[in-house]
Amino acid sequence: MVEASYGSCTCGKVRRGVLDRLVLGLVDAESHALHAEEVAARPGLLQGVDPRIKLVALVALILGATATQSLLVLAMLFAGAVALAVASMVGIRRLSRQVWLGVLLFSGTIVVPAIFLVPGTPIAHVPVIGWAITLQGVRSAAFVIGRSETAATLALLLVLTTPWPHVLKALSSLGVPTAAVAILGMTYRYVFVLIQAATQMMEARRSRVMAPPDARERRRMLMTMIGMLLAKTLALGSEVHTAMIARGYRGEVRLLDDFRTRPADWLLLFGALAVPAVIMGLGT
Repeated sequence: MVEASYGSCTCGKVRRGVLDRLVLGLVDAESHALHAEEVAARPGLLQGVDPRIKLVALVALILGATATQSLLVLAMLFAGAVALAVASMVGIRRLSRQVWLGVLLFSGTIVVPAIFLVPGTPIAHVPVIGWAITLQGVRSAAFVIGRSETAATLALLLVLTTPWPHVLKALSSLGVPTAAVAILGMTYRYVFVLIQAATQMMEARRSRVMAPPDARERRRMLMTMIGMLLAKTLALGSEVHTAMIARGYRGEVRLLDDFRTRPADWLLLFGALAVPAVIMGLGT
């Protein structure tokens, strides 16, 4: 589906860097979602927990990670998140590729100036330019990166170990406004509609081109497809929403299976709620 449409000319490298790479990115995003459904079906620890309990417990752990003032406690929470991932059959490689590396690059880029700008005790100096690296700056950067990594890991565990309809029903059961739940549900569905429409448009365009276009023509084609895709998705979204309203849709999430809470789920909830309570109570 994503093979090159034109031969092996020298301009193929540029074309693959624009359209083919975009198609591959869209297909990869869809494969990630399919793999998430496979992970949610595995017999892991978190997969068997009531989605409502799981949602509250993981949010409580995220609050604990953001509230703690101790790097040791933060490291323990991160280790606990990794242990939950292993017990839930979520691969460490997937976490590192999908969460840890991206969060480290993003948050690390933001907090790098802090190690120089935060006043405090100098622990080292940058060669040549002589900028002082302070202990307080390194500590601040470690907190930002540690909190970001821990929160992102826990959030990903919720998504990977819980089917998306169950997440929506859990949100609705916990009192989240119906409008917010409906927006989340429709957004998730239309992401895949958008991916499919974009892939079909790109392949249809490439199958009708007889010769490799130049750089200006490729840019024009890409911008045209973006505009057409936006108009198409807006029209489709309006039609589908009207059809759903006509069939009685009011934003409620309805599933054939009901949630069941086991004693072990309550133990997990109480343990997770105790983490932020202890952290805020002791000020650690």
